[in-house]
Amino acid sequence: MPDQNDVDLLQRGCHPDPFAVLGMHGSSLGLWVRAFLPGVQGVDLLRVGAEGSTELVGTMRRQGDSELFAFCCSATQSFDYRLRLWHGAGEPRQTVIDDPYRFGPLLGETDVWLLSEGTHRRPFECLGAHPRQLQGSDGVAFAVWAPHARRVSVVGDFNRWDGRCHPMRLRRECGIWELFIPGLGVGALYKFELIGADGELLLKSDPYALRAELRPRTASVVQGLPPPLRLAPERVEANRLDRPISIYEVHLGSWRQQDGWRWPDYRELAATLVPYASEMGFTHIELLPVSEHPYDGSWGYQPVGLFAPTARHGAPEDFRHFVAAAHAAGLGVILDWVPAHFPTDSHGLARFDGTALYEYADPREGFHQDWNTLIYNYGRREVGNYLIGNALYWIERFGVDGLRVDAVASMLYRDYSRAHGQWLPNCHGGRENLEAAAFLRRLNHTVGTECPGALMIAEESTSYPSVSRPPADDLQGGGLGFHQKWNMGWMNDTLRYFARDPVHRPHHQRELTFGLVYAFSENFLLPLSHDEVVHGKGSLLGKMPGDDWQRFAGLRSLYGYMWGFPGKKLLFMGGELAQPGEWRDQGSLPWQLLDDPRHAGVQRLVRDLNRVYRHHSALHAWDHDPRGFEWIVHDDAGQSVLGWLRRDDCGLVAVVCNLTPVPRADYRIGVPCAGAWEELINTDAVVYGGSGMHCGAGLTEAVPAHGQAQSLRLSLPPLACVMLRPRPL
Repeated sequence: MPDQNDVDLLQRGCHPDPFAVLGMHGSSLGLWVRAFLPGVQGVDLLRVGAEGSTELVGTMRRQGDSELFAFCCSATQSFDYRLRLWHGAGEPRQTVIDDPYRFGPLLGETDVWLLSEGTHRRPFECLGAHPRQLQGSDGVAFAVWAPHARRVSVVGDFNRWDGRCHPMRLRRECGIWELFIPGLGVGALYKFELIGADGELLLKSDPYALRAELRPRTASVVQGLPPPLRLAPERVEANRLDRPISIYEVHLGSWRQQDGWRWPDYRELAATLVPYASEMGFTHIELLPVSEHPYDGSWGYQPVGLFAPTARHGAPEDFRHFVAAAHAAGLGVILDWVPAHFPTDSHGLARFDGTALYEYADPREGFHQDWNTLIYNYGRREVGNYLIGNALYWIERFGVDGLRVDAVASMLYRDYSRAHGQWLPNCHGGRENLEAAAFLRRLNHTVGTECPGALMIAEESTSYPSVSRPPADDLQGGGLGFHQKWNMGWMNDTLRYFARDPVHRPHHQRELTFGLVYAFSENFLLPLSHDEVVHGKGSLLGKMPGDDWQRFAGLRSLYGYMWGFPGKKLLFMGGELAQPGEWRDQGSLPWQLLDDPRHAGVQRLVRDLNRVYRHHSALHAWDHDPRGFEWIVHDDAGQSVLGWLRRDDCGLVAVVCNLTPVPRADYRIGVPCAGAWEELINTDAVVYGGSGMHCGAGLTEAVPAHGQAQSLRLSLPPLACVMLRPRPL
């Protein structure tokens, strides 16, 4: 008979080792079978015979007034069994179930060892909820890391959310709790109920859940693991740093609404967004975070379910369809990914097992003051393993082309947005977060090793060195290993300049030329992202000074300048429409603007810039190589004229910008080769909404200018950028 203390602990839902009591156990009297079954009137023990037939072994006895049932049979050898449950009024008279406590440990020794070390490349294959067949029974294998919890149970509709019904087995060597529940399958709702280290009762969503309920509900949903994918050779080729990369950044919920405001689903977006981005000439779509998140207004930047594509737009298989559709159209998909912080929602990772498990314990390290969120403990190998496994999951299981890693600067500095005395120095007394830097090196090394061809892009706004340079062989130093870094300095200087009245621009030309001092110190990407059109910053069009004509001309010249400047490109949705107001996440882009030829002209310009950028390798092949750029004129601040050459082994393009509303007639530009030159792009063209002034490119003259033996006499249109190339023979 079970010890009364065991009965009391099971009844109260706080037994530390339920497998020691429940299930089948040998004794001097024979085999005992015990089951804890709240709400059941009676239980029969059934022996399973050939081909699934069953025979009655006996009726199990209730232990006192508890909900523990037990039966002792004289057999000496264990056997396969089922339990027939007798129910009260209002329920089915009887059901037959498989006993979760007849199954042995789920995790293999190798997985346990790797998980305990924090070196398991794909922990999502072991942890979470996975439909599987075990010893002939279909069910779901659950596993969760909670080393300091006193008890962990799986709860859901299937057990009336009663944490006493399915307490889990603790694998003490790795702090992981596991349980196989027969009879469950895809679609079952569940959470983990924990008794924390301090005795507090906690109800948590699964950190490794592959699917989640639509907010405001917060349960996890059992979902099969998507089969692995590898990046196709053409995607690997398209992601190379010498290839054109022009990214269309998108918030899926507000890109386009057609029949009133609602969340568009992934399959609708595959049929609308994908062909649009392709027609516009972009090479990649970058999605604001699609991991499950509780608060719409965070735009996904406060994720709770890192492994679950948000239910706002459909099921995981629908998202996989979206990625496949993008690839079929020749587009890459990049996900905005958030390893810098996580929200404090009670159902999430915060104090997951009653301790600071995923976050730093000290708020001077673990609390993000800007966003009221928690910071991952990058020095803990299991936490790094969780995040790196998640990065591999999106690339390997959905086939995405890469990740844009959010808020890297906040990870790298312990004093980020903190006043003196509100942060803790590192072991050397410095401000750098050495654990975060080591994590990022390990992350990028792992992705590069396991998923060659995938892109890793850093949003990093400081002068931290070698962000896009390889790490050392031992990962203890060197660069951080990203492929590209957002050029936030270029973005800030450029927008500051273009927001100035042209009469003042001669005094600020250095804001445009200074970026070339460091342009090749990293592999830079030029971002005009969502961050620049929110929180009172206005739209890109709204930043331009002057009357309506000047504002549209200024925006067109900004885009021409950007597409001619060295570095990959990123434009947030709506920028191509010359959206006049700030972006609103609870609405739709103002597509009706395209009825106005000025807005339609800007859209056409962006499309043509993308096509010219993709077609002419001089504009992209040496984006990260100083050989790919040469100034023609950078010192004519008085007329606000800039000119430069872009080149590679195969071609040459000249870019000339007149950034005042005053046309410049007979402006002489030095060029490196004689012959006829032709326009590729003129942002003042009538089709783009401009005045239609041609630059007059033609034959060169043997008149030295700007250090070149040959030169062109141009008519520079007002507030315009022109791109020229030698005319092919």
